[in-house]
Amino acid sequence: MTKPAERACYRFLVLFFNCMLTFGSYFCFDIPSVLQEQFQGNLTCPNSTVSSGSSNGSECVEGLGMSPQEYNLLYAIYAWTNAAVVIMAGFLIDKLGNRFGVFLFSFLTVLGSAIFALGSHFKGTEYLLPLMLTGRLLFGSGNGSLTIVQNRITAFWFKGKELALAFGLTLAFSRLGSVLNFFLTQRFESHYGMQWTLWGGTLLCVLGFLSAITVSVLDKMGMKQLGLDGTIQEESRKVRVQDIRLLSSRYWLLVLTIMFFYNGIFPFIADASKFIQDKYSGYGQKEAAYIAGAVYDSSLVLSAAVGILIDYVGLRGVFAVLCAVLTLPVFGLLAFTFVPPLVCTIWLGITYSFAAASMWPSIPLVVPQATLGTAMGLATSVQMIGIGISNLIVGQILGTKNSDVKIPLWRWQRMMIFMLANTISCIITSAVLNIVDHRQGGTLNRTTKRSAVQNAEVQTDTEPLVNEAEDGGEEDGINTSSSINTS
Repeated sequence: MTKPAERACYRFLVLFFNCMLTFGSYFCFDIPSVLQEQFQGNLTCPNSTVSSGSSNGSECVEGLGMSPQEYNLLYAIYAWTNAAVVIMAGFLIDKLGNRFGVFLFSFLTVLGSAIFALGSHFKGTEYLLPLMLTGRLLFGSGNGSLTIVQNRITAFWFKGKELALAFGLTLAFSRLGSVLNFFLTQRFESHYGMQWTLWGGTLLCVLGFLSAITVSVLDKMGMKQLGLDGTIQEESRKVRVQDIRLLSSRYWLLVLTIMFFYNGIFPFIADASKFIQDKYSGYGQKEAAYIAGAVYDSSLVLSAAVGILIDYVGLRGVFAVLCAVLTLPVFGLLAFTFVPPLVCTIWLGITYSFAAASMWPSIPLVVPQATLGTAMGLATSVQMIGIGISNLIVGQILGTKNSDVKIPLWRWQRMMIFMLANTISCIITSAVLNIVDHRQGGTLNRTTKRSAVQNAEVQTDTEPLVNEAEDGGEEDGINTSSSINTS
C-alpha cells in the first residue's frame, strides 16, 4: 500500500508551506526600496511643502533623514551578515537537521523585523541608525539561513522529480511577497505612516514562523513514513567542516556565476525607484516603485513555467550563459538611452527567472545531499559578500546628498557601468563552467533522454563526499540527480 508521504500531493503540500517560509521576509526585505524617499527624507518640513512621496523635486519629503550611504548600508549589512552567518548555518543544518534550522532562523526574521520597526520610533535621535542596523543584521541572519533550509527541504522532497519546478515555485512565492510590497507598501504608508507599515511587515514574518511549525511537522512525519529519518541523521553525523575542501571546481564556478549575476540585480533594485524618478520625467514615487517591482512581477509569472521547461530540457549550464548574455544590454539601455524603464525591468525580470531556475537547482547536482546545507550556505555567503560590496560601491558612486536633490545622471551612468562589469564577469565564469562541466561528464547540460538512460547507473545520495572528489566522472552521478531533468 502506498504511504501518504510517497504521493505527489504530500510533497506538494510540504512545498506549499515551505514556500510560505519566506513570503513575509521577502516582503520586508525591500520595504526600504519602496520607501526610499521616506528613509532619506528630511526630519521636518514646513507644513506648506510636506509630502509623503514626491514626484516633484520642489516638494519636501518628511522622513528619517538618512543619507544615501546610510540607506545603502541597510542593504549592505543585510548582505554581509548573510555572508558571515550562512556558512556556519548551513553546516549546523547539515549536522542538526532541517527542523532545528527552520525554527531558529524563522524566529530571527521575526525578531529582526521587529527591532527594525522599533527603530523608526527613534526618528531624529542617535538610536535610529544603530537600532535599524541591528534589526537588519538579525533579519539577515535569519532570512539568508532560512533560504538554505528551504532549499534543502525542496531538494530532499523533489530530487529526481520536479526539482526545477519546485525551486521555481519557491522563488515565485518569495517574489509574490516582493511584488505585493512594491504594489501595496507605498499606498499603505501614505494612509498609516511608516511605523505601522514596518510593523505590518513584522506580522508577515510571524506568518512565516507559523509556516515553519507546519512544515517541520510534515517533514518529520514524511521522513518517518519513508523510513529515512535515521538514515539522514546518520549521514549528517559524518559531515565535517574539512569537507569544504573537497567541493568540486564546478561547484565553485557555479557559485561565482551566481554571485556576479546577483551583483547586478539586487543593488539595482535597491536604488531603482530613485533612479527612475531622477532620470525619467513624469514618474512619481508610486509609479517608480511599480516599475522597479516589474523585475519581481516577471519572475513571479514566469518562475513555474521556466522551472517546468528546464526540468524537461535540462541544459542548465547553457541557460546560465544565455541569461548573462541577455542581461548585458539592459544596463546599457538604462545608462545611455531613454528607452522606457518598464521595458528594461521586465527584460531583467525574464533573465532573472531563467537564472534562478537554472543556477540554484544546479547545486544539488554537484554535491551530495548530506552536505547540501553546507554547500548552499557557502554559495549564499559568497553571493552576499558580493552584493554587500556592490551596495557599498553603489552608495559611494551615488554620493551623500539628500534624497530631495536629484542625483546627477553621470553618477547613475557610472552605477550602470558597474552593473555591466558584473554581468561581463558572469558571462566569463558561466562559460568556463560549461567547459569544465563538459570535460567532467556534462551533468549540468544533460537532456532528459540522457538523464533517463543514466539514472540506473547512478550511485546513492549517501556516498561519502570524498568519493566524489576522487573520480571526476563518477562525481557527476553521485547525487542521484541524473533523473532530475525529467518533469
